[in-house]
Amino acid sequence: MVGATGSAGQTNYASAKAGLIGFTKSAAKELAGRQIRVNAVAPGFIETDMTHVLPEKIRDSFVALTPLGRPGTTQEVANVVFFLASEESSYITGQVIHVNGGMYA
Repeated sequence: MVGATGSAGQTNYASAKAGLIGFTKSAAKELAGRQIRVNAVAPGFIETDMTHVLPEKIRDSFVALTPLGRPGTTQEVANVVFFLASEESSYITGQVIHVNGGMYA
């Protein structure tokens, strides 16, 4: 998410993620002629082992920023990846799919 929104105190991290967005869009254009699709998945606050150890106050603050009012699950991210890897997404390339419950702030 911070590649699209930025984040105070995380300039290096946000820059790296923004670079991946540019890479995705450019690679999609370069490889489309070979019928190779390139997309990215940008998760928001997802319930993982890493986020589970955050202090409750911090976890609650992320949830409060999420319009759907809850963290996402790894399965929800995997569902998007599965879709993008399938023929059902055969006309999708150069896109960044945000799986973030509406969290853009």
